[in-house]
Amino acid sequence: MFFDLNVKGAGLENNIALASEASRYGWKHINFSYNQNEFQEGLDLKENLENNLADVIDFDYTLEIKSTNINEIRKVTNKFRNKASCISVVGGDLKVNRAAVENVKVDVLSRPYLKRFDSGLNHVLAKEALNNNVAIELCFKDVLRSYLSHRAKVISNFKDIYVLYRKFEFPLILSSRAESVFDIRTTHDFIAFFKQTGLSNDEINKSFETSGQILEFNRNRDQMIFSGVRRIIDEA
Repeated sequence: MFFDLNVKGAGLENNIALASEASRYGWKHINFSYNQNEFQEGLDLKENLENNLADVIDFDYTLEIKSTNINEIRKVTNKFRNKASCISVVGGDLKVNRAAVENVKVDVLSRPYLKRFDSGLNHVLAKEALNNNVAIELCFKDVLRSYLSHRAKVISNFKDIYVLYRKFEFPLILSSRAESVFDIRTTHDFIAFFKQTGLSNDEINKSFETSGQILEFNRNRDQMIFSGVRRIIDEA
């Protein structure tokens, strides 16, 4: 399945348009992402979205935490952990990157390279991401909406992350972070782009599988004793 865990959520009509376009372009599941100040408003739209998108595409929600305050990140994560199918922390600041990959309740460190001259990852953070099963997210829109030297730098940061990914094998996911229908690309074009930046078909397919695994894990999170071991309730 083609999963995109970061489509920027907005109002009802915009979300329906984004989801419909994504479905038309081959995507099977999307998550609408909202920051901590907008997340509850997004949840309030869920019933109406389900009524409109039932036969169109599967969808859910990502809480995208934007803060440089480590205590706030921790508190927001704890508050919404049981309400979000995915919790993502927007990176860039090194202390935020570190806090995200060290927190087992966080699913994704998104864009660790944001507003940086380097990738925002190193060997220490890569190991922590692996140990705590925190996925690193690369966003297509960061290239789509950039130009010249800035675009070249983003792609260079992607490649630096690929090197660490192959060495440490932490989870990696790819997303569009689409905000409008003009940001959405077909699954074929999406794959072709990331192949051009240096990922193989197998690595791209694995990133989609990882996105699906995040959703599946969080559906069963309350039954998880620890990673990979789930409590089975005997109703006999």
